Amino acid sequence: MPFQINGQSMYETYYDKEFIIVDRLSYLDIPLLWQARQVERWDVVIFTPEVSEDRKYFIKRVIGLPGETLKIENGRVYLLNQVSNEFDEINEGAYLSEENNKDTTVRWDRWEYIYEVPDGQYFVMGDNRNHSTDGRTCFQSCSIGENYITPKKITGRVLLDLGYFNFSSFSFTQPDLWIDTHPRFFDNWWTHKY
Repeated sequence: MPFQINGQSMYETYYDKEFIIVDRLSYLDIPLLWQARQVERWDVVIFTPEVSEDRKYFIKRVIGLPGETLKIENGRVYLLNQVSNEFDEINEGAYLSEENNKDTTVRWDRWEYIYEVPDGQYFVMGDNRNHSTDGRTCFQSCSIGENYITPKKITGRVLLDLGYFNFSSFSFTQPDLWIDTHPRFFDNWWTHKY
């Protein structure tokens, strides 16, 4: 399914106006054809948090899996180790920009926040951490939403990045940022399993 990205929450992985192809079949369990693929940490998913009439779909990266406990503190993200019962820092340098790496906050607050992911749900965040409405703040406001998403709300995962073709300059240049958005297809590290 084709999508056009709207917003800056996934900079520098995906840019505003880029076109992507979303795989809607991998997470579906179709009897006699194939068994559903499990949502994995680092998958970039399209989903419907149902918190805004203006924005039906969101694009975010899966950080927390069902039953896990995450901690965000002092700009870093930690995962509770079930064996040692201590928090281990998650290495996010492979997909976060230099500006965002080790600068994850909750509403610019660097205090400790704990997220206990319920069974059957996922915790997601945008790669442009301080410019993303995501699970840290219930996708808009915790008075109308939740911190987690269910598989039922997931439309699919990003399969192909087609970039953005600017017809006015006849190039793959994003018109507002003047950034090269050539198609990356399968060469991104997070799509190596396709």
